[in-house]
Amino acid sequence: TDLGSTCRSRCQNSQPPGGKMKIPLLLACVLTFCAASFAQSAPSSSDPEAQSLIAKSRNVLEAEKAKDISALSNLVADNFRSIDLAGDVDGRQEMLGQVKEGFLKDFLFYEPQAFRVDNDSILVSYNVAVTLSDAAIKELAEDNLTWPRYSKISDLWVRQGGDWKLEFEQTTPVRAMY
Repeated sequence: TDLGSTCRSRCQNSQPPGGKMKIPLLLACVLTFCAASFAQSAPSSSDPEAQSLIAKSRNVLEAEKAKDISALSNLVADNFRSIDLAGDVDGRQEMLGQVKEGFLKDFLFYEPQAFRVDNDSILVSYNVAVTLSDAAIKELAEDNLTWPRYSKISDLWVRQGGDWKLEFEQTTPVRAMY
């Protein structure tokens, strides 16, 4: 006899114990898991800590615009890392140095969302439209570079001691869709 036909015959004629019951049970488990995952990752619009961190993300941009190194130092963790639009990784000192140069002239902060990762971590994601300083535009032009006006920024805030610190930030360019 052919081994393939024997195997097919056994598979078609036999059903594991409780076979009909396993599918609905499996489906119920999958749906429960999906619902729980969605509930954990849904924006935390009613979470007061999340709302506070959305404000802090905006404060980071305000400090950059005002070239307020002291305010920015208080918001950013010592082990801060960022990934910029070019994919370069910078640390705290590089960020503070760029702020001294006055790169950011103005910004529009919109569509913020906060997602609680765990008790001591909240991810804030928002869109921003930036206006660069004349010096920044000139420097970019000298290097044959451009800077997108619109970006999506994700900030990871981590509780350190009794305060929240910005530990990681990633900026992604957004193409305007018309």
